[in-house]
Amino acid sequence: MLRGGIIGAGFFAANHLNGWRMVDGAEIAALCDTDTGRLSTMGDQFGITRRYTDAAQMLAEEELDFVDIITTAPSHRPLVELAASSGKHIICQKPFAENLTDARAMVAAAQTAGKTLMVHENFRWQSPVRTAINEIRAGMIGTPFFCRASFRSGYDVFSGQPYLAEGERFIIEDLGIHVLDIVRAVMGDVATVAAHTNRINPKIRGEDVATILLSHDSGMSSVVDCSYATQRSPETFPQTLLEVDGDRGSLYLKAGYRLEIHTNGEVETRDVSPELLSWAERPWHNIQESVLSIQQHFCDCLRDGRQPETSGTDNLKTLTLVEAAYLSASEARTVETNHL
Repeated sequence: MLRGGIIGAGFFAANHLNGWRMVDGAEIAALCDTDTGRLSTMGDQFGITRRYTDAAQMLAEEELDFVDIITTAPSHRPLVELAASSGKHIICQKPFAENLTDARAMVAAAQTAGKTLMVHENFRWQSPVRTAINEIRAGMIGTPFFCRASFRSGYDVFSGQPYLAEGERFIIEDLGIHVLDIVRAVMGDVATVAAHTNRINPKIRGEDVATILLSHDSGMSSVVDCSYATQRSPETFPQTLLEVDGDRGSLYLKAGYRLEIHTNGEVETRDVSPELLSWAERPWHNIQESVLSIQQHFCDCLRDGRQPETSGTDNLKTLTLVEAAYLSASEARTVETNHL
């Protein structure tokens, strides 16, 4: 049985802790947060008696196999480096780092320590998206030559996470990173990025609309479009919609979790709705289900001695796309990713 410790008891931690209860082969033995109120509330809710306000103390005193870091990006580098130097495997929330320098240092720290580092990049682990990715990888539509990944919503994400309205960066860093990662999973690595952003909501500091054109190493193209300023009924939050064309057919992940595969003049339609877990709630159940999938994958990889699909090394490529998109939007030019 793998023993884990949680660092961070904020907005999203309950989803992690509920997920860990269902993971085969792991248990959470200790909890850490600098806020004693949150620490007490979350510890009581999940029956975790070993509680700390200092991560270094927890790592020194507890016999842990891994840590799950559920804090905001500015704290990730020191916590990942601390965990790695303490000999722990690591799963870390996204965004992985504030910049590529920190991200590369974190990956290097885990590699030096010989420990597994996985990024909690949850969108490609949502079961509807995962089904689409698996069908494409299995060759159902042949070789993909175009992908459009879209997340457009008017959902008020600021009520639960008010800090999102305060940063100079918003939708690409917080949401677009997920959609960019999906496109990488479908179409492969990216050579160039061209992006355009807007701020529609005057009450926030960052951008809430982004359109990104990607040219992949394969020579094929993708479009990522994200918006938190879109009014639509019914509201599709938090669904990512996909359109992928291949040389043998097309695949669509449509609103309402409907998957369509068009091949040979025929259409196969499936309901790929995510499971509503006992502790989940709509409309968040899509994301909540993915937390369990990520955690189980992490533990399976530790058991089998293999790298997670969304490892720190892999996520560097997604984070590079985020940085390229911001640079492209600010300078109104196409950015080559290998120059970052």
